[in-house]
Amino acid sequence: MKVHGSCHCGHVRFVAEADPQLTSICHCNDCQKLTGTAFRLSTPALPGSFALTQGTPKVYVKVAESGARRAQAFCPECGSPLYTYDADKPTPIGLRVGVLDERRALPPTWQKWCDVALDWTQNLAEVEQASRDQRGA
Repeated sequence: MKVHGSCHCGHVRFVAEADPQLTSICHCNDCQKLTGTAFRLSTPALPGSFALTQGTPKVYVKVAESGARRAQAFCPECGSPLYTYDADKPTPIGLRVGVLDERRALPPTWQKWCDVALDWTQNLAEVEQASRDQRGA
């Protein structure tokens, strides 16, 4: 499926093709720190389909527990995480689902690093739900 991505402020935009069956949740400690939340949702761009259409992201290279150097692309203006890739070979590209216009059509199909997942992320059904922020946070 064709996907369209942009950061929160619209400074960086991109397009790609993605296979919805490959969308995943990563619970690793790095993803928790880099998102500032409990996990990260990503989907790979199909080979040769990714193209920046506006702006230039800033890139931060982190070293994973495996020793792999992972480039993290984000907007230099608003800080939105956009995509990732192996710093030593720029494909495949992992798209951050939250910045995609088509994110509702990309539910996760698998999870990884579950051994370090925050326990409460495995069952959110019992957490109070509201259609909007009704507590004023």
